[in-house]
Amino acid sequence: MKTAMEKTTVSQLQQLIGRIGAVDAEAEAAAGVRLDQLTKPPGSLGRLETLAKQLAAITGEVMPAFERKAVIVMAGDHGVCEEGVSAFPAEVTPQMVLNFLSGGAAVNVFTRQAAAEVVCVDVGVNADLSHPGLVSRKVRRGTANLARGPAMTEEEAAQAVLVGAELVAELVEQGFRMFGTGDMGIGNTTPSAALLAVLGGVPVAEAVGRGTGVDDAGVARKIGAIERGIAANEPDARDPLGTLAKLGGLEIAGIAGVFSARRRSGVPSSSTGSYPLRRRSWPPGSHRLAAVHDRFPSVAGTRPCAAAAGARANAGAAARHAARGRDGCGAAVPDHRRRRPHDARDGDVRKRRRVAGMNFVARSAIRERKDRHADARNGRRPQRQKRLRRAACAARA
Repeated sequence: MKTAMEKTTVSQLQQLIGRIGAVDAEAEAAAGVRLDQLTKPPGSLGRLETLAKQLAAITGEVMPAFERKAVIVMAGDHGVCEEGVSAFPAEVTPQMVLNFLSGGAAVNVFTRQAAAEVVCVDVGVNADLSHPGLVSRKVRRGTANLARGPAMTEEEAAQAVLVGAELVAELVEQGFRMFGTGDMGIGNTTPSAALLAVLGGVPVAEAVGRGTGVDDAGVARKIGAIERGIAANEPDARDPLGTLAKLGGLEIAGIAGVFSARRRSGVPSSSTGSYPLRRRSWPPGSHRLAAVHDRFPSVAGTRPCAAAAGARANAGAAARHAARGRDGCGAAVPDHRRRRPHDARDGDVRKRRRVAGMNFVARSAIRERKDRHADARNGRRPQRQKRLRRAACAARA
């Protein structure tokens, strides 16, 4: 029997889902017409044109602009780590969260390249974290061991989903117009694979991967843990919230909330990884909530961006590639003129010369720096004019 608080939380989640509308078909069609009017063969830009039309449909704008972008990294721990399913101990989770906040992780590098910001959210880390840049929305200190019982209650799962949804609403009010998602939680590929197996109807052995790089024995432990968890919890694919509570993770639920709210707010997002909350498995009216590994496109219901394909466990770094690519096409393919045609061999020659020139410039810069240090040590005046002239000539070539 659900308590009054549980009923209220689940009711709020159902209200969130009920407010999710369809994409703007008129804006998508108008974007397609505009693309066909550009000075290029129709459809010649391939996947880029598809993304441009998709962005128009999501935002309702033919030429959307994305001045502010954010990568939301949800963090939470997993009790299933007790089963030896990861190559790293659970204590690494809080350490990595602090690394994100200090700007030292891969996600930080990619977001800087994409002119985006990292928003790190503690939705279920099994530690007391304190940092001025941390968004603390802890639902509980890690999940329970799904191999022995439910990972969390349905109320906690719903609360975590609402954490992601409310955060997106706050960021949209601050002017953010595009989101990427990432996750941090040692052991998180085990609940991901468990959800994929149940909600996607995928055999457990096919759903499980190596995650952080476990050996064959580690893969066997993951498969065993998931099989025991499914047997112990008896999840029903027709009840996705209950399945999420029994087998999922708090950061997985938070990302589901991000995808729910961004659709309602009309802002695009990109994801990577194997979080398998497929479109048809969530309550009626919702859009797809998370991306599924590219091995199972029929379950995902969507085609991954080429840049994001092949990612395994990188806290959503590939999603940053996709966000940057979408930003480039979502200003939605600017007008351009055709370049003067030239012989392909001539172009190859010019390309080789250009690359060689750039390499020469780089080597010259290194030699110049060494000369400068040597001159400073020996008290000599710099004698670099000849090399500078050679570098300039190479660059012009």
